[in-house]
Amino acid sequence: MTVLVAAVIVHDTARDRIVLLRRGAGSPFGHGLWDLPAGKCEPAEPVTHAAVRELREETGLVVDPQALTLAHVLHAGTGVGAPNGYLTVAFAARAWSGEPENREPGKHDHVGWVRLDALPRELVPSADKVLRGWRAGLPGPTLHRWD
Repeated sequence: MTVLVAAVIVHDTARDRIVLLRRGAGSPFGHGLWDLPAGKCEPAEPVTHAAVRELREETGLVVDPQALTLAHVLHAGTGVGAPNGYLTVAFAARAWSGEPENREPGKHDHVGWVRLDALPRELVPSADKVLRGWRAGLPGPTLHRWD
C-alpha cells in the first residue's frame, strides 16, 4: 500500500522565508538534512488535518486546515517505512499562529525560519523536489525514485 504523507510549506511572504527542520540522530532517515514539516496520515484522517497536526507536533505552529492551499504533489516509488512508495501532498500556508520551535528534539536538531534565497543545499531529496515544484508554480505530480 502507498503511504500518504502531508507536508506544509509555511511561507512568510513579507520576509520571503519558510520553516524548515534539520533531521537529527533520532530521525529514521536523513540525519543532518533539512526537510519540510511533514508526516504520515493516520487511518481515516483527511490529508489537510494530517498536515496541520504534523506541523503543530513538529514546530508548534498552528494553521487552520481551510487556510491551506495545494503547493505540490510528489509520488515516490520507495521510501523509509514505505516499501511500496509514498505520495506526498504538500500544502502552502501563509497564515499561522505561533513561532517555530523544536517540539520533537529526539528527531530534529533544529527548527526555524530559512530565507528562500538562502535555502540549504543539504535538503532531503523529496523536499528539494517539492520546493522546486512549488517555487516554479507547478503543482506536480513530480515522480521520485521510480528508476
